[in-house]
Amino acid sequence: MGLKEILEISKPRIVVLLVITAVTSMYAASKLIGPELNYLDLLHIIIAGALASAGSSALNHYYDKDIDPMMKRTITRPIPSGRLKAQHAMIYGLAVSAASVIYAAFTLNLVSTFFIALGIFFYVIVYTIWLKRLNSSNIVIGGFAGSAASMAGWAAATGSMDLLGFLVGFLVFVWTPSHFWCLAMKIKDDYAEAKIPMLPVLVGMQKTSNYILINTAILLPYSLALYTFGLGLVYLAIAAVSGGLMLAYHYMLTKNPTSEFAWKAYKVTAPYLTIIFVGIALDAAFHFRI
Repeated sequence: MGLKEILEISKPRIVVLLVITAVTSMYAASKLIGPELNYLDLLHIIIAGALASAGSSALNHYYDKDIDPMMKRTITRPIPSGRLKAQHAMIYGLAVSAASVIYAAFTLNLVSTFFIALGIFFYVIVYTIWLKRLNSSNIVIGGFAGSAASMAGWAAATGSMDLLGFLVGFLVFVWTPSHFWCLAMKIKDDYAEAKIPMLPVLVGMQKTSNYILINTAILLPYSLALYTFGLGLVYLAIAAVSGGLMLAYHYMLTKNPTSEFAWKAYKVTAPYLTIIFVGIALDAAFHFRI
């Protein structure tokens, strides 16, 4: 098992994204709620969060070893391409996932540790094993795995979970369907070949684009409403611009529900989470309200 294969099954892009949500949430919580940020705890959340994400992703690779060879997007992954034994991926995934929870338990508080474990559970058990192959709501419900990373960061700073921390984390859950359904439209034929009941396979491209627009029409006011729960004007401006851009693209997607335009919409949707959570951190650093 080489380093290249380990990196691939760890899905480093997802690791980076989830660590960003955890770190920015932790920073914002320390500024808005308190106590003052402990930089050693910041290091601990980075390590625990990265291990949790990497371990979960490896277990996802292991469980999907039978369907990955059926899809062009995944056929070159380490297991289906023969570069990595499935058993090795399973051992790595279990070991790293367990290490993340144990590490968090010793270095962070129990609330933060709970959300790290919950994130692993949702991604591996709820999404990958239970829902992905059975129900079109798979990514909707499974999206809570991403929310758990933000909540773990918030709890790492405060030692608890308050309403604002939950609502900030829930942003990930609300964003996920718009993001993932755009990708599903792009690779609809792959999912159909593997018999995965993603929304475009079941209801077609036009209806999926309509659902994406509806979801984004919920996401935008939800994101703006966080101002009323304590976030400030810096966040409000960033949420309005980034959410408005997503809404515009998803409206255009309903007029042109093709895999090509879905890919363009996906590229607009993908950076939203990083932008919005960096916006939350900037808002906490330069916090002001009317």
